[in-house]
Amino acid sequence: MKSNILFLLTPKSRIAYVMDDFTIRQVLEKMDYHHFTAIPVLNREGRYVGTLTEGDLLWYIRDRHDLSVEAAEKESLKSVKLRRTYTPVTVDVAPEELFEVAINQNFVPVLDDNGFFIGIVTRKTLLTHLMKLAGVQGEKK
Repeated sequence: MKSNILFLLTPKSRIAYVMDDFTIRQVLEKMDYHHFTAIPVLNREGRYVGTLTEGDLLWYIRDRHDLSVEAAEKESLKSVKLRRTYTPVTVDVAPEELFEVAINQNFVPVLDDNGFFIGIVTRKTLLTHLMKLAGVQGEKK
């Protein structure tokens, strides 16, 4: 059975992401500003390229040996190997598939029917929704 997950979606307009042609410095600054350990990567057409993690950047810096702030301003994100696959889903994903993907990722990228990135479903949002459905009250902030 397919369902629509739009009610769980944090739309693209409300999340931070990076473009695949950003410099390493731009990416580092954006991740630092938002305190992210992982961030979606899009191309200029708006398609999901992958998810960049702190680990990807650490491996890249380690392999470069000489990455300075000046070099980070010139190096493109395209030169960083994404070592982990964050599986995207479409808005009509089956609930079981969404749950299975979310178990292994702290967020799930969501694509429209044409493959364009439209937002994410966070594991926290999904768990909060499931708790509500189960009648379990979570901690209030």
